[in-house]
Amino acid sequence: MRVVLSTYGSRGDVQPLAGLALQLRALGAEVRVCAPPDDELAEQLGAAGVEMVPVGESVRSLVTGPPPAPSELPKRAAALVADFYDAVMATAGAGDAVVATGLFPSAAGARSAAEKLGIRYAYVSLQPTTLPSPHHRPFEYSMQPYPPEVTDNRELWELNIATMNALFGEVVNTHRASVGLAPVDNVRDHVFTDRPWLATDPVLGPWLQPADLDVVHTGAWILPDERPLPADLVAFLDAGAPPVYVGFGSMPMRGSQDVARVAVDAVRAQGRRVVINRGWAGLNLTDDEDDCFFVGEVNQQALFGRVAAVVHHGGAGTTTTAARAGAPQVVVPQIVDQPYWAGRVAELGIGAAHDGPAPTTESLSAALGTALTPGTRERATAVAGTIGTDGAAVAAKLLLDPSGREGLAASA
Repeated sequence: MRVVLSTYGSRGDVQPLAGLALQLRALGAEVRVCAPPDDELAEQLGAAGVEMVPVGESVRSLVTGPPPAPSELPKRAAALVADFYDAVMATAGAGDAVVATGLFPSAAGARSAAEKLGIRYAYVSLQPTTLPSPHHRPFEYSMQPYPPEVTDNRELWELNIATMNALFGEVVNTHRASVGLAPVDNVRDHVFTDRPWLATDPVLGPWLQPADLDVVHTGAWILPDERPLPADLVAFLDAGAPPVYVGFGSMPMRGSQDVARVAVDAVRAQGRRVVINRGWAGLNLTDDEDDCFFVGEVNQQALFGRVAAVVHHGGAGTTTTAARAGAPQVVVPQIVDQPYWAGRVAELGIGAAHDGPAPTTESLSAALGTALTPGTRERATAVAGTIGTDGAAVAAKLLLDPSGREGLAASA
């Protein structure tokens, strides 16, 4: 059996699929991953021995370039729908299965391809907040705000159907008509299906009951990382007390040099050394002090076990990796699901949620003061022991075992 995994997103979207791919291959399946053509994503999949089908334009160039004009968004969405439809059609065949995540138009294209091929399909969310639930609000698009007087979550999720139709309905249905598929009235639920999957750790990102949606909660999909840390980084770690790690992943962090300066000054205010990951923002600054070390791509699973705290943007993958390592966290959320993960870190007592996306030296130092207390470290250590590592294995068995295939939407 072949399984086609599909996403349009950054490392945090691709890495879980690589983790699932390894488990599927261990069970004898053939796996291909349709993903953006960024070199670092291709290298990540290649290192895991997973075949990649490059689709669409570079995510990094999109994220770090000038923001697109609102008038460009429908054209970009249409391109993603068509590109991922074509990629899945060229990659999958009879008897296969498709698993999709990432930006909504890319998942919509994969969903239509699965339907056209008459094969099974699952939509997976990497955070609870994108799935309809009475326990949280839907994400609000700036061009489609919800009425301020509406506060009931169930009512907001009903309004979200109209929002998604307004944003993506015409794009999706125009493409469906072009390939001989019937239009759909509710594009959100068509793509999500009535039984979506959720790939989060049940402690860190629980699916709360009661809920209106039947969700297959597999646990987080983790890709093991066996790479050694660079020798110069190990030498820095060995040269003193555990440093604080600062990294914002794929977030552009406008004014990145100022952000780096703020981070270094805030960590120093706590009497700590600092390791800064340049990330897609290219964090950097000229500093001759020997208490500051800059890194690029690095094994976070190995590094986070050796740091005093992790300051990050609140991506699902980074939050889970830090939690597994027992490292206290400071989350500086930027967009979409990141405020949710910041809230979960604070609620669990394993770190602090920074108030807003733009830290100052004072605000970041204060949050670090919370994260660096012995009590937070003890709580982080305790929670680390509860974080599961078998989510990808659970999902792989559901995909391949006939008894578990009721978790997939039939597209015939």
